[in-house]
Amino acid sequence: MIRFLSHQRFTCVRCVPAFLLSTFISCSQPATLTQQENAVIEREVSNRFEQYYEDVKNYGLLAERSYLDSSTAFFWVPPGYSEALTYDSVLTILTQNASRFTSVINAMDTLRIIPLTKELATYTARLQSIIKDTTGRSDTFHLVESGVVIKRKDGWKLLSGQTSLVQ
Repeated sequence: MIRFLSHQRFTCVRCVPAFLLSTFISCSQPATLTQQENAVIEREVSNRFEQYYEDVKNYGLLAERSYLDSSTAFFWVPPGYSEALTYDSVLTILTQNASRFTSVINAMDTLRIIPLTKELATYTARLQSIIKDTTGRSDTFHLVESGVVIKRKDGWKLLSGQTSLVQ
């Protein structure tokens, strides 16, 4: 019996590398993106952020809805929060605060986009947000943001990430 178990263990140990190799080959990642594909994705995502900020400037906070991915995979950690919020929670906060502001102007001075696949990219940005409330008070915030964007039928959407206040 011990001899049989030893033989089985030896046989299994020899099979493990073959199993791992076959698993690795069958689960291999798609080919990397070409420079041209990277450039297209970077341009599309950058343009999407420009549209996003322009819509928020022209239509207020509720314009953000069009740029958030509504899937259950969505999450965001806003400044001052220690836990991620779901899509529904973010929409609730936007809806509750939209009428408090007469102007929201966001501008990125740094944006780095790293395409991962044809449908996913990460980004890191430094931005300035100037917010004017209904009393006429204006505040300027300097923020850093990092996240993941996902390509959907209607364009690139924010899938997940965080925004932090820089002081």
